Amino acid sequence: MPHSHLDQLYREHHAWLYGWLRRRLCKREDAADMAQDTFLGVLRSGQAEQLREPRAYLQTLAKRMLWDFWRRQELERNYLAALAELPETCAPSEEELALLSEAILLLDQLLGDLPDKVRHAFLLNRLEGMTHPQIAAHLGVSLSTVERWIRQALVHCYLANTQ
Repeated sequence: MPHSHLDQLYREHHAWLYGWLRRRLCKREDAADMAQDTFLGVLRSGQAEQLREPRAYLQTLAKRMLWDFWRRQELERNYLAALAELPETCAPSEEELALLSEAILLLDQLLGDLPDKVRHAFLLNRLEGMTHPQIAAHLGVSLSTVERWIRQALVHCYLANTQ
């Protein structure tokens, strides 16, 4: 059986992982989904057979997913707050909101592998329209650092788009 180690790992640690996630998330459904996604991560990694400390490994994967989950929630809250400030005549329709929300999540996934400073500089440039010198002043870094970060983000996006 190719997945017998994963099956055993799941049976022995799923309840524990779900409980650990449940204490950190408001909704049981989110905890259940994240527990499943964590085990999918183990499956994708091919590490189930080599795990010496399975709970530590599962917890590390789950923590990464929690950070991504919380970051997406914060992004969505900020987006909805910005929409709430728009005049009613400019407010997007429900369909437009759904499309924009999906686009934001895709962008977040695309940029999720980048270091925080690189992602922040790129978003300041692309979404806020800030120039490289403005970003450097805003972040308190050199212009060459900002240029390197923007170049890194653009290469990352290009490579992700060609795969």
